[in-house]
Amino acid sequence: MSKSARPLLIDTFAQNWPAPTNLRPIVLIGAGGIVRDAHLPAYAKAGLKVIGVAEIDPDRRATLAHDFGIPLTFASVAEAVAAHGNAVVYDVAVPPGAITAILRDLPDGAAVLIQKPMGSDLAAAREIRAICRAKGLKAAVNFQLRFSPMMMAARQAVEAGLIGDPLEIEVHVNIFTP
Repeated sequence: MSKSARPLLIDTFAQNWPAPTNLRPIVLIGAGGIVRDAHLPAYAKAGLKVIGVAEIDPDRRATLAHDFGIPLTFASVAEAVAAHGNAVVYDVAVPPGAITAILRDLPDGAAVLIQKPMGSDLAAAREIRAICRAKGLKAAVNFQLRFSPMMMAARQAVEAGLIGDPLEIEVHVNIFTP
């Protein structure tokens, strides 16, 4: 059988997204636990460079910068934007009530990753969407597994009483996503 007539096999499909050709450095907005425990280790593993952290708590930003070798710290979003404009990706990891003010402070057309949740409620989510559209932000929201099919099914099973009255639920997700 000729190579062109050979049936497609899974190993013939691309298994990885191509790496970006023009990597932008990252500026963190917020220096809490999720940044320390998840974002920074993931960025390091992926080879992405974090060059700054903006955080209103001076001790928290200094400690995070020291622990992870982040060269620049900023007391405000405005300071970070003045230093970097649109040359970076802004990773916004703050409480939901602070997201809209931060998005308004970013430059038009900025690249931004917004950590979940997308606001406190539907009205806040709509406001976030409106700000992103009005400013032309290249924005993504990190929802992780919250709305994945498996979590939706688990919630429906609990609500339908299919597993009784849960006292405790432990979920292990074992996936490989290069």
